[in-house]
Amino acid sequence: MTDAAALPGQPRGVVTSGPATARAVNVLAPNASAMTLDGTNTWLVSEPGSDLAVVIDPGPLDDIHLRAVIAAAEQEGKRIALTLLTHGHPDHAEGAGRFAELTRTNVRALDPALRLGDEGLAAGDVIRTGGLELRVVPTPGHTSDSLCFHLPADRAVLTGDTILGRGTTVVAHPDGRLGDYLDSLRRLRSLTVDDGVHTVLPGHGPVLEDAQGAVEFYLAHRAHRLAQVETAVENGCLTPEAVVAQVYADVDRSLWPAAEWSVRAQLEYLQDHGLIPGGPE
Repeated sequence: MTDAAALPGQPRGVVTSGPATARAVNVLAPNASAMTLDGTNTWLVSEPGSDLAVVIDPGPLDDIHLRAVIAAAEQEGKRIALTLLTHGHPDHAEGAGRFAELTRTNVRALDPALRLGDEGLAAGDVIRTGGLELRVVPTPGHTSDSLCFHLPADRAVLTGDTILGRGTTVVAHPDGRLGDYLDSLRRLRSLTVDDGVHTVLPGHGPVLEDAQGAVEFYLAHRAHRLAQVETAVENGCLTPEAVVAQVYADVDRSLWPAAEWSVRAQLEYLQDHGLIPGGPE
């Protein structure tokens, strides 16, 4: 068995529902898959002693799960006052409308199409609910509407799909762009260096105890993949499908369609930077 401390980001291990930090509780959705890992982590966040809580990513449209989130809040003597979304993918956001009905809360998101209520989310926003403080961090790349939430009091960041608790995330081309994603990773690295963030509360997979290590691993992984894609093109791989077959040969073929999204994003990035043919003149 591999020592978790030796893995990128130092994952805690088994993913379960329950407290993760002094202010964050996970309610794990029952939607495990190759893409969602153990399932979607729905985060219930609140200030100790407050009777108000914020929910981040209610998850899929699954009434049992949504009611379990409410029950978890009630068990702690809290009322859910607000719902936030890291991005609009269904495994994070599909249940938001129904959850809003059940809790009578507004839904705030970067994408206006996902909002319920008058307020959205934007870079630099600070959300204060029941003494809790969350800072909105723009992290486009996985998708154009991806956000993270900095929880200063716990020295933690809730990352949605921008950083996962296990493995690496997909750049969902064409909506997601690799250049944006690399900038977002550097922004998160700044949080670890300048703001003392050490814990990652991801949208999937286990909590990570070494945020800086996780970000550095992601940046190194992306650089390695870019080099592999560039080499594949030099070796005559002329289509995204051909690049996937060479670069991801050791990956389960069921994941190749998702890998192709990232490859298309990588090809676009390499072309835009003049590293392979086909970019701007």
